Amino acid sequence: MACAAELTIESEHLNAFWDSTLRRYDEIPLNLKREPAESPFPGVTVDKITYYGADDTPIHAWFIVPQQAVADGKRFPCIVTFPGYTDDRGYPERYASWLLLGYAVFAVDVRGQGGETGNYLPERAGSVKGWVSSNLLEPEGSYYFAITLDAVRAVDAAAAQPEVDPARIASVGGSQGGGLALISAALNRKVTAVVADIPNLCHMDHGVLNSGSSLSEIAQHLKRYPEQLEPILHTIAHFDMLNLASRMTAPVLMSVGWKDGVCLPETIYAVYNRIPTEKVIFDYPFSGHEINEYQNRERIYFLQKHFR
Repeated sequence: MACAAELTIESEHLNAFWDSTLRRYDEIPLNLKREPAESPFPGVTVDKITYYGADDTPIHAWFIVPQQAVADGKRFPCIVTFPGYTDDRGYPERYASWLLLGYAVFAVDVRGQGGETGNYLPERAGSVKGWVSSNLLEPEGSYYFAITLDAVRAVDAAAAQPEVDPARIASVGGSQGGGLALISAALNRKVTAVVADIPNLCHMDHGVLNSGSSLSEIAQHLKRYPEQLEPILHTIAHFDMLNLASRMTAPVLMSVGWKDGVCLPETIYAVYNRIPTEKVIFDYPFSGHEINEYQNRERIYFLQKHFR
């Protein structure tokens, strides 16, 4: 019965929570800073961006654009991309395929994980190895709250760049990055297309019980503190795309691997079925937790269609 608590969170409460939060953060400056960075690519401008997300933590990102088109005053479609769990934004070369398509790229770190972005979030109680079990008893103080607002404000930071066409902004990622791509689009209407491969943040109560993802950290926490099950499920319900799918307005591309033991197929289908917008999902019966070359090409076709 406890695990049903997440699924039955009142939509009125959830919408009020997020509407109030987003109004409050609309009034908080991004404190954007932009400075040149090195790149081995000729003809490409790479800048390092910092902005403030959910708190005073400086969130680091790359902003990458083709140099000549910038000189011509052109505005670009922009890919806002998020990394998988424990990863970071990497080097600018990671995004060469998007640049070849003539897109700008805004590539973001996730706080506290593998990149150079730190985490000013105070720890109010102990947590298990990893990040996601931090402050699980309070929705607004949790690590999930912080990374969600960081992702939402990443879209704002990308849209604020003068080279970006604000009518063509896509949120893109896989695994953790896919979950952040979805939730940033659910909470920020500036996103006009979404690519969410093998995403997490989907049917999270089921994932806590069954997956080998970052949600297993919550399972370990609950193993130690079983009396906290109800409040923890209530907290993570605020970030579960199963509950936020109805807020989606942009077209969505998703993928799912039937042998994926990390982001489980049943969790991804549950969210996909609730998305009310134009959507397509690619099913890979023989794939695990991976994004194959076929799917990479489908991502290109999908964004070419919606950036046309």
